[in-house]
Amino acid sequence: MRLTLTDEQRDVRDTVASFVDEEVVPRADEIDESDEFPRDLVDQMADLGLMGMPFPVEYGGAGVDYHSYAVALAEISRGSGGLGTVVAAHTSLAGNMLYAFGDETQTERFLTPLNTGEDIGAFALSEAGAGSDVPAMTTTAERDADGYRIDGGKLWISNGSVADTVVVFAKTDPDAGRNGISAFVVRPDEDDGFVVEGTESKLGDKGCPTAELRFDEMWIPEDRLLGEAGDGFVQALKTLNGGRITIAARSVGIARAALEAATKYAQEREQFGGPIADFQAIQHKLADMDTKVQAATLLMHKAAELKERDEPFIKEAAQAKLYASEIAREVANEGIQIHGGYGYTTEFPAERFYRDAKLSEIYEGTSEVLRNTIADQLLDE
Repeated sequence: MRLTLTDEQRDVRDTVASFVDEEVVPRADEIDESDEFPRDLVDQMADLGLMGMPFPVEYGGAGVDYHSYAVALAEISRGSGGLGTVVAAHTSLAGNMLYAFGDETQTERFLTPLNTGEDIGAFALSEAGAGSDVPAMTTTAERDADGYRIDGGKLWISNGSVADTVVVFAKTDPDAGRNGISAFVVRPDEDDGFVVEGTESKLGDKGCPTAELRFDEMWIPEDRLLGEAGDGFVQALKTLNGGRITIAARSVGIARAALEAATKYAQEREQFGGPIADFQAIQHKLADMDTKVQAATLLMHKAAELKERDEPFIKEAAQAKLYASEIAREVANEGIQIHGGYGYTTEFPAERFYRDAKLSEIYEGTSEVLRNTIADQLLDE
């Protein structure tokens, strides 16, 4: 297993890091306070080719490997956890669904504008009563003339209120359990009956709108079905497996930001006649924080490399996401402790890192579900 980045991957990392330092970091507090979708930053990322990184050039993508994409997403998330989620939901979920399961016509029509940043993508799977338990969904899609009529709703959909293309999962055969779920391409501006009920007020992840969606007798043509009817559950699992690598990357980015901020503060803050970085208690905290970040980074790299090699990576992706998300919260928490009273205020970004980190333990597979996945894979081996 190669543990160092290639020259191309380092170039991608350095280019994105420069953009983040110049454009995202100075705006991060503003995004967090306003909770507004930063369309101008998304447009700038599109100009840099960051909205379709792992997809072929012929479909408007940047044509870089998935490992490079994960490295880039870590840098974006270092600047803003919310912006990291915008890109992950757009690319890892909506984009990957279209690329993996769309036919040539669907790929050209829907994926290309996502890759160029002209459109924003979303992935609508979860419902109020069907989060981890996907087959419990109640949204249905019934055959109607030359298409389908979708009824139901979705909850906690990242990018849901700003998306131009939404991949929606619904039951085409309610009696078939997981084998009765299908995936469809929905266009909010074109499809009557698509309703945004509102967006959630969240602890963190600001700047990425998390929407509740409703479908009222929404008719779509049959050419919007992705793959075959009944394949939706398997399609969703395959997509989420890859998405977990990028949520690990998001977590690594947030953890790095928290570590860097805490290290800088410890060297500047003076108590008892010197910088608090001179105290062994603070040094041990920083040592543990850095060790955890390094370990999470290596797990993320391993999972991304396996996916890029087209080798089995389900267990490794789950491990990377599980560990990175939990240490991001732990590192952010210690960052607040090092900042002391200032860490509890919005004057410093330490508290923002903590709020942004927490989400990674919940979406695209909770820590509890991931432990089940890891154990299942381990026992199968």
